Amino acid sequence: MPPVHPPSIIITGGGTAGHIFPALAVADALVGIGYDKSQIGFVGSRRGMEGAIVRDAGYAIALLPGRGLARGARVANVRAVLGLLGATVSSVAMFARRRPAVVISVGGYASLASSMAAVAMRIPVVVINVDAVAGRVNRAIARHATASAVGFPGTQLPRSVVTGAPVRTAIELVTRDGRERSASRALLGIPEKSMCITIVGGSLGARRLNELGVALAHAYVTRDDIFIFHVVGARNYAQMRDATESARLGGNYLLVPFTDEVPALLSATDLMVCRSGAMTVAELAVTGVPAILFPLAGAPNDHQRMNAQELARGGGAVVADDEMTDGAFVELVTGLIGDRASLERMGLAARALGRRGAAGVIAGLVDNVVRRKPLDQARGKVG
Repeated sequence: MPPVHPPSIIITGGGTAGHIFPALAVADALVGIGYDKSQIGFVGSRRGMEGAIVRDAGYAIALLPGRGLARGARVANVRAVLGLLGATVSSVAMFARRRPAVVISVGGYASLASSMAAVAMRIPVVVINVDAVAGRVNRAIARHATASAVGFPGTQLPRSVVTGAPVRTAIELVTRDGRERSASRALLGIPEKSMCITIVGGSLGARRLNELGVALAHAYVTRDDIFIFHVVGARNYAQMRDATESARLGGNYLLVPFTDEVPALLSATDLMVCRSGAMTVAELAVTGVPAILFPLAGAPNDHQRMNAQELARGGGAVVADDEMTDGAFVELVTGLIGDRASLERMGLAARALGRRGAAGVIAGLVDNVVRRKPLDQARGKVG
């Protein structure tokens, strides 16, 4: 149980789902070991998507003004620096009132301001870095952090503990057994007896992945043993819907803007085609879903390619790139789904790489920091 005088814990960062959902997974794990939700506060950015998501999960959140730095945009960056200073001052005032025992940084603009405030006030900081390569903000913060919880071995951050990426409980509970698979397919409208290929470009979509999805649908238009579940992203949905309806791609192709039923999708899918953000890779590994991964070109430090290669080295995925031709993509998919034994081996290899319970490990690490206990009492691997 936590100390008699309940400490306050701040979780800071956000901007994207890849930051927000790991933060919520850790918050829920802290509740699971005895902390009350009222002890856990979030600090995010007004420009990010975290406000409504965090509140819907039952946690309080303060939103800071400002924006991150943009490459080459000098005038905008002057404003960004001034905004960062203002957000840091706001964080200092907030922490002076709340007196947090620890600040957990998950990355993003808001985490830099709040972490700078914590360091200035001598409040312990724990960094969570889920990518194979740490970004600029996490590298800067980690130099002053008490510990860094990292998703992959070899991540170059000081005082690191290899915990894995904190995946949501609903996803960790996915088994992909027959009964669950049938229920998931019924929920999503996927035929029971078809091989399901899922193409996901993220909540906003990815143009090249969407093009490849349509090419695949054209190639398989007469195959009733294959079903394509295509998540095109909200901003692309209207255009894609009109284009695919005129193409008459058949009843084995379903186009959706997005889905909240991610655990069901992971359960129902035989082969996933997607980007390789750290949380996507972690979820594929934990659930044992074979995948073709297309790293986002131009991602900072090429971190998506590094994430993908971690899974591919273990045999759980194939890494491709956006320059792949439509024909080569169709050939790759056809080869994979035509060898079910090989596909099953990929799934088992992916699952062997998954780190279940990472959120609980990080919660234990944070609790050790709160209690001023040695960090090697956490159930992670200290690097």
